[in-house]
Amino acid sequence: MRGPIVITQGEYHASNRVDDSISTLLGSCIACCLWDPAAAVGGMNHILLASRTRNMAQCDLAGVNAMELLINAILKLGGRRERLLAKVFGGAQMIDGLSEIGPANCLFAETFLEAENIPCVSKSLGGDLARQVLFTPTTGAVRVKAHPKVTAEPRGKTVLPKGNGLELF
Repeated sequence: MRGPIVITQGEYHASNRVDDSISTLLGSCIACCLWDPAAAVGGMNHILLASRTRNMAQCDLAGVNAMELLINAILKLGGRRERLLAKVFGGAQMIDGLSEIGPANCLFAETFLEAENIPCVSKSLGGDLARQVLFTPTTGAVRVKAHPKVTAEPRGKTVLPKGNGLELF
Protein backbone atom coordinates (compact mmCIF):
# COMPACT_ATOMS: atom_id res chain seq x y z
CA MET A 1 0.00 0.00 0.00
CA ARG A 2 1.36 3.38 -0.95
CA GLY A 3 1.18 6.50 1.16
CA PRO A 4 -1.37 9.27 0.64
CA ILE A 5 -1.33 11.37 -2.50
CA VAL A 6 -0.49 14.87 -1.29
CA ILE A 7 -2.03 17.83 -3.08
CA THR A 8 -1.15 21.48 -2.57
CA GLN A 9 -2.59 24.84 -3.58
CA GLY A 10 -4.33 24.75 -6.94
CA GLU A 11 -4.12 20.98 -7.30
CA TYR A 12 -6.73 18.22 -7.34
CA HIS A 13 -6.77 14.44 -7.56
CA ALA A 14 -9.50 11.89 -8.26
CA SER A 15 -9.31 8.13 -7.85
CA ASN A 16 -11.29 4.91 -7.90
CA ARG A 17 -8.50 2.84 -6.33
CA VAL A 18 -9.51 1.24 -3.03
CA ASP A 19 -6.07 1.74 -1.48
CA ASP A 20 -5.77 5.45 -2.38
CA SER A 21 -6.02 8.33 0.06
CA ILE A 22 -5.54 12.04 -0.62
CA SER A 23 -4.04 14.50 1.86
CA THR A 24 -3.62 18.25 2.10
CA LEU A 25 -2.85 20.93 4.69
CA LEU A 26 -5.17 23.95 4.85
CA GLY A 27 -5.18 27.38 6.41
CA SER A 28 -7.42 29.93 4.68
CA CYS A 29 -7.62 27.65 1.63
CA ILE A 30 -10.56 25.32 1.02
CA ALA A 31 -10.53 21.62 0.20
CA CYS A 32 -13.66 20.11 -1.25
CA CYS A 33 -13.93 16.32 -1.08
CA LEU A 34 -16.45 14.95 -3.56
CA TRP A 35 -17.41 11.32 -4.11
CA ASP A 36 -20.00 9.09 -5.69
CA PRO A 37 -20.71 6.31 -3.17
CA ALA A 38 -22.42 4.06 -5.75
CA ALA A 39 -19.46 4.16 -8.14
CA ALA A 40 -16.85 4.20 -5.33
CA VAL A 41 -14.98 7.10 -6.90
CA GLY A 42 -14.06 10.53 -5.57
CA GLY A 43 -11.48 13.23 -5.25
CA MET A 44 -10.28 16.35 -3.48
CA ASN A 45 -9.18 19.79 -4.57
CA HIS A 46 -7.22 22.51 -2.77
CA ILE A 47 -8.51 26.00 -3.60
CA LEU A 48 -6.20 28.88 -2.71
CA LEU A 49 -8.46 31.78 -3.70
CA ALA A 50 -11.99 30.87 -4.71
CA SER A 51 -12.94 34.46 -5.50
CA ARG A 52 -11.08 37.46 -6.79
CA THR A 53 -12.12 41.06 -7.20
CA ARG A 54 -11.65 42.56 -10.64
CA ASN A 55 -12.71 46.09 -11.54
CA MET A 56 -14.80 46.31 -8.37
CA ALA A 57 -16.71 43.11 -9.30
CA GLN A 58 -16.49 39.75 -7.57
CA CYS A 59 -15.25 36.94 -9.84
CA ASP A 60 -15.54 33.29 -8.77
CA LEU A 61 -13.89 31.78 -11.86
CA ALA A 62 -10.89 30.40 -9.96
CA GLY A 63 -13.10 28.48 -7.55
CA VAL A 64 -15.56 27.39 -10.21
CA ASN A 65 -12.70 26.15 -12.38
CA ALA A 66 -11.22 24.15 -9.48
CA MET A 67 -14.60 22.58 -8.73
CA GLU A 68 -15.36 21.72 -12.37
CA LEU A 69 -11.91 20.17 -12.88
CA LEU A 70 -12.50 17.90 -9.89
CA ILE A 71 -16.05 17.01 -10.93
CA ASN A 72 -14.94 16.19 -14.49
CA ALA A 73 -12.10 13.99 -13.21
CA ILE A 74 -14.61 12.04 -11.08
CA LEU A 75 -17.01 11.68 -14.02
CA LYS A 76 -14.19 10.32 -16.22
CA LEU A 77 -13.68 7.57 -13.61
CA GLY A 78 -17.34 6.52 -13.69
CA GLY A 79 -18.98 8.84 -11.17
CA ARG A 80 -22.33 10.48 -11.81
CA ARG A 81 -22.87 14.16 -11.02
CA GLU A 82 -26.35 13.59 -9.56
CA ARG A 83 -24.94 11.15 -6.98
CA LEU A 84 -22.06 13.32 -5.75
CA LEU A 85 -21.76 14.09 -2.06
CA ALA A 86 -19.43 16.68 -0.54
CA LYS A 87 -17.38 17.32 2.55
CA VAL A 88 -15.69 20.73 2.83
CA PHE A 89 -12.81 21.89 5.02
CA GLY A 90 -10.65 24.94 5.66
CA GLY A 91 -11.30 28.64 5.33
CA ALA A 92 -9.61 29.62 8.58
CA GLN A 93 -8.81 33.21 9.50
CA MET A 94 -5.13 32.52 10.04
CA ILE A 95 -3.96 36.07 10.79
CA ASP A 96 -6.28 38.40 12.67
CA GLY A 97 -7.19 41.54 10.76
CA LEU A 98 -5.04 40.73 7.72
CA SER A 99 -7.64 39.58 5.22
CA GLU A 100 -11.01 37.98 4.75
CA ILE A 101 -9.76 35.22 2.42
CA GLY A 102 -10.83 32.34 4.67
CA PRO A 103 -14.43 33.50 5.18
CA ALA A 104 -14.75 34.35 1.46
CA ASN A 105 -13.53 30.86 0.53
CA CYS A 106 -16.08 29.30 2.92
CA LEU A 107 -18.88 31.32 1.37
CA PHE A 108 -17.84 30.31 -2.14
CA ALA A 109 -17.72 26.57 -1.33
CA GLU A 110 -21.12 26.51 0.36
CA THR A 111 -22.73 28.66 -2.35
CA PHE A 112 -21.27 26.55 -5.19
CA LEU A 113 -22.44 23.26 -3.70
CA GLU A 114 -25.93 24.63 -3.07
CA ALA A 115 -26.20 26.05 -6.61
CA GLU A 116 -25.03 22.73 -8.12
CA ASN A 117 -27.36 20.65 -5.90
CA ILE A 118 -24.47 18.71 -4.39
CA PRO A 119 -25.36 17.81 -0.78
CA CYS A 120 -22.71 18.83 1.74
CA VAL A 121 -22.86 16.05 4.32
CA SER A 122 -20.03 17.30 6.53
CA LYS A 123 -17.91 20.39 6.95
CA SER A 124 -15.32 22.00 9.17
CA LEU A 125 -15.01 25.62 8.08
CA GLY A 126 -13.73 28.87 9.53
CA GLY A 127 -12.13 29.33 12.90
CA ASP A 128 -8.46 30.14 13.27
CA LEU A 129 -6.80 26.71 13.13
CA ALA A 130 -4.97 25.00 10.30
CA ARG A 131 -6.35 21.60 9.28
CA GLN A 132 -4.71 18.51 7.89
CA VAL A 133 -7.22 16.51 5.82
CA LEU A 134 -6.92 12.84 4.80
CA PHE A 135 -9.65 11.67 2.41
CA THR A 136 -10.46 8.18 1.11
CA PRO A 137 -12.07 8.82 -2.29
CA THR A 138 -13.77 5.43 -2.70
CA THR A 139 -15.64 5.58 0.63
CA GLY A 140 -15.88 9.30 1.46
CA ALA A 141 -14.15 8.73 4.81
CA VAL A 142 -12.27 11.77 6.10
CA ARG A 143 -9.90 12.35 8.99
CA VAL A 144 -9.22 15.94 10.00
CA LYS A 145 -6.55 17.02 12.41
CA ALA A 146 -6.59 20.61 13.65
CA HIS A 147 -3.23 22.27 14.23
CA PRO A 148 -3.04 24.95 16.92
CA LYS A 149 -2.00 28.47 16.08
CA VAL A 150 1.68 29.14 16.42
CA THR A 151 2.42 32.42 18.11
CA ALA A 152 5.78 34.01 18.58
CA GLU A 153 6.50 34.38 22.26
CA PRO A 154 9.27 36.71 23.42
CA ARG A 155 12.05 34.65 24.97
CA GLY A 156 13.28 37.32 27.30
CA LYS A 157 15.11 40.56 26.96
CA THR A 158 17.49 40.79 24.03
CA VAL A 159 20.95 41.80 25.15
CA LEU A 160 23.01 43.53 22.52
CA PRO A 161 26.71 42.76 22.60
CA LYS A 162 29.02 45.44 23.86
CA GLY A 163 31.34 46.98 21.29
CA ASN A 164 34.79 45.64 20.64
CA GLY A 165 36.48 49.01 20.93
CA LEU A 166 36.23 49.73 17.20
CA GLU A 167 34.53 53.01 16.43
CA LEU A 168 33.03 53.72 13.00
CA PHE A 169 32.62 57.24 11.65
